[in-house]
Amino acid sequence: MTQPKQQQTFPGSQAAMDPVPDCGETSYVGHDRLAGKRALITGADSGIGRAVAIAFAREGADVVISYLDEDEDARETARLVEEAGRKAVLAPGDISRPQHCRDLVDTAVDELGGLDVLVNNAAFQMSHETIEEISDEEWDHTWATNMSAIFHITKAALPHLRPGASIINSSSINSDMPRPNLAPYAATKAAIANFTASLSQLLGERGIRVNSVAPGPVWTPLIPSTMPEDAVASFGDDTPLGRPGQPAELAPVYVLLASDEASYVSGARVAVTGGKPVL
Repeated sequence: MTQPKQQQTFPGSQAAMDPVPDCGETSYVGHDRLAGKRALITGADSGIGRAVAIAFAREGADVVISYLDEDEDARETARLVEEAGRKAVLAPGDISRPQHCRDLVDTAVDELGGLDVLVNNAAFQMSHETIEEISDEEWDHTWATNMSAIFHITKAALPHLRPGASIINSSSINSDMPRPNLAPYAATKAAIANFTASLSQLLGERGIRVNSVAPGPVWTPLIPSTMPEDAVASFGDDTPLGRPGQPAELAPVYVLLASDEASYVSGARVAVTGGKPVL
């Protein structure tokens, strides 16, 4: 057993988790790899999004923190960004709504003066043992949040992205190795990987790079708020490394893909899975 049995209501609170995820709050050290860049990160209140926001700020980027309604977690992320000497903009709202996606980009451009990096990271999932348990509304909401939002946000951001800009989408190991109890989520993650590959080819001539990251089991609020207690307790045990990843262990990959050091990296899918292969 990696962590105690526990459950929360969706979307969950990072502070209430046992153990609290490591987002690099005390460990990440920046080296000005994103100096002067302006980033919009969805799902940035906690988990992978918070770790990316912390790392980006310590690398010199200003950050818009997009999140649903987890105000306490989001304020803590903002505090950590500002502690790094960078600007933090809180942007609550539901990205399953197309108009909010467009408003989110407007907020980023207005508050930061432009946009250089877009991280489409927010996601919804729920565990079900049968297909009959999945309501039409949940299916549609999963696709609207995980996949359609990427389309709407990216489309709105494109007029503001210049050559050298970077788009990073969070896919998942479930895109290739779908867990049957996460069928809607897994399907969206496969679509994200595919859409990223299309975008990288469509936007190459504009000098905009598009990549995806495929996390394996990572300890975030999504886990205790969407999975049964027994699954939470054994989460990550089946990886070759024998444990779930911490959000802080993914942030450096996002930093690389956002940085000018990855100037010839586009159309890639980077697996961060604890040893499970992503083909």
